[in-house]
Amino acid sequence: MLKTVTIIGSGFAGLSAAATLGKAGYKVRVVEKNEHIGGRARKFQAEGFTFDMGPSWYWMPEVFENFYSKFDHTASDFYELKRLSPSYRVYFSDTDKIDVPASLPELYNLFESIEKGSADKLKKFLSEAQYKYEVGMNDFVWKPSLSITEFFDWRIVKSLFQLQMFSSISSQIRSQFKNPYLRNILEFPVLFLGAKPQNTPALYSLMNYADLSLGTWYPMGGMHKIIEAMAKICKEQNVEFVQSSPVTSIDLSQSRISTICEKQSFKDDYCIASADYHHVDRHLLDEKYSNYSEKYWDKRAMAPSSLLFYLGVDKKVPELKHHNLFFDADFDNHADDIYKYKRWPEDPLFYVCSTSKTDASVAPENKENLFILIPLAPDLKGDQSNFDRQFDKVIQRLEKTTGTDIRSHIIYKRQFTTQDFASEYNSFKGNAYGLANTLMQTAFLKPKIQNKKHDCLYYTGQLTVPGPGVPPSIISGQVVADHIIRRNG
Repeated sequence: MLKTVTIIGSGFAGLSAAATLGKAGYKVRVVEKNEHIGGRARKFQAEGFTFDMGPSWYWMPEVFENFYSKFDHTASDFYELKRLSPSYRVYFSDTDKIDVPASLPELYNLFESIEKGSADKLKKFLSEAQYKYEVGMNDFVWKPSLSITEFFDWRIVKSLFQLQMFSSISSQIRSQFKNPYLRNILEFPVLFLGAKPQNTPALYSLMNYADLSLGTWYPMGGMHKIIEAMAKICKEQNVEFVQSSPVTSIDLSQSRISTICEKQSFKDDYCIASADYHHVDRHLLDEKYSNYSEKYWDKRAMAPSSLLFYLGVDKKVPELKHHNLFFDADFDNHADDIYKYKRWPEDPLFYVCSTSKTDASVAPENKENLFILIPLAPDLKGDQSNFDRQFDKVIQRLEKTTGTDIRSHIIYKRQFTTQDFASEYNSFKGNAYGLANTLMQTAFLKPKIQNKKHDCLYYTGQLTVPGPGVPPSIISGQVVADHIIRRNG
């Protein structure tokens, strides 16, 4: 008889697990809380504008291709993939900005023009980052990390010092590059990993290789095209979707698991929770089946949350590129506001994405869609006055830096707050990026993918291995699915 699986949540990890198990012959059902699938990668449309609600960076294209290839597909079957050039623009002040080129020779020339001797240092830095990337992607991320013994592999042990697990990425970068602009460019990717560069292992310079060497891409039509592609693959594997169906509890008292929703329930051989791990562990399970105590969760170092604004503007903003980083304020002060003081930032760094620069389909003619992200401390409490104050700060700086009146041309505006992350996604402490990738929260030190009391309940997604981000989430779903498949021979 076919083994049955219910997967809770339809984000990248859930869809990845569903497709993988469906292909292996399991009868799979995906239960989604919200009306539309995609988890944090949902989209919405308003006033002729299309907005991706969450992830906006397409890095590590081989991870997507490797996933599609398992089902005899390629990315081009679903969307046109464009490499962005420049990859992104970084604003350091009203007058100083740097476009980060897609071409490595141009990148080396750029670094050399800013700091003599830095081109050769960058080549060495990226060569070391490539080694970390290849070891990490081939040896680390595919392990279920249920036990430290999985890492008793001579290749891994031998490479530990080359991987620089025990020094910080900040110390590595700052020992080689003196110019603050170059330092900021190289430290920027780890912001997505959820810790200050001083607290992030130098291993994660692998993200610099993903950024600067492998490039920044965009799927025409938006990031939701990836969700559409994965959903199509799931349906080809006969995966069933049940939407607008919040799960209220999971019953582990029998050998078969019962997933109980508001209007129906399902009994299966396996359940995979790709919903928020903490929410499942502490709110959907009977206390005696929880993997971790509330005290354990409170001690986790969390990645930031975000305050998001989606704007439709009835004019073009010529100074903006597709991706724009505003480092025209003190990097360390904002990091302290997030990680040390856990307060509303006085002078926030922020990010602006304008997909209409690349894709005419996402905005009406001669108009622009803007997605603004301000990193914040997780669990930061606030009201509309706090949100409005942050919006005013970034709009004033955005207008000043670009020399363009934007506020009076906004014809559509929507916000998404830490409270929305909590209510829409049951996100622990309203976080946006999962657990911080510190040394003590890496690999087998992350929350386990398997329930300790019932070995047929599994967890996948950004709060477990391999970690936060779109490619890691896709891998996470495959890791869990492959582990179940191996268990059944």
